[in-house]
Amino acid sequence: MKSGIIFDMDGTLWDSADGVAKSWTEVVNEKHDKDRVITTEDIHNIMGLTMDTIADRLFPELPPEERMKLLDDCGNVENDYLRKHGGILYPELEETLAKLKEKYHLYIVSNCQSGYIEAFLEYYDFGKYFEDIECFGNNNLVKGDNIRLVCERNNLDRAVYVGDIMGDYVSSCEAGVDFIHAAYGFGTIDADVVTIQSFAELPEAVEKVFK
Repeated sequence: MKSGIIFDMDGTLWDSADGVAKSWTEVVNEKHDKDRVITTEDIHNIMGLTMDTIADRLFPELPPEERMKLLDDCGNVENDYLRKHGGILYPELEETLAKLKEKYHLYIVSNCQSGYIEAFLEYYDFGKYFEDIECFGNNNLVKGDNIRLVCERNNLDRAVYVGDIMGDYVSSCEAGVDFIHAAYGFGTIDADVVTIQSFAELPEAVEKVFK
């Protein structure tokens, strides 16, 4: 039986909000509003949302096409920044990934732009841990559809999605997979689910889900 663990990115594997805020502010100041500051709190508030929703929330004053173009520009600069500087990994992340890799197949599905997951993998040399990735920026599919897509194309018999916000749980339900809540992240879950308080607790939690 082929078992997989599919990970959310922000609030689950790392916190990149500081770098994202800095890079987005640079772009917005140059191309839209020279006085606008995108804060870390702004980024935390929109993490996990699809890119079109983020554009609507951050730049409602712009016409739809212009707000998406500005967000695309932000994403491109952000990817370059993160490839050079990385973000903040949660404690014991790599050690735990290596342990999980011994027994399970590992994947990433996010609502991010194209290139974001790759920046994470490249900076930390984590490509050796993950067999497949997918995101909204690649195909405009919502997270539930992309979780299902990764399960299907990798022929998984069972899978669990690890995420930190309610939207992640809803997406796991839509995809028909189990869910583990990364409670150290950015959100809460209004459901009775398996919960971890640190990334290092994940191997035990997965065993509980797959028993």
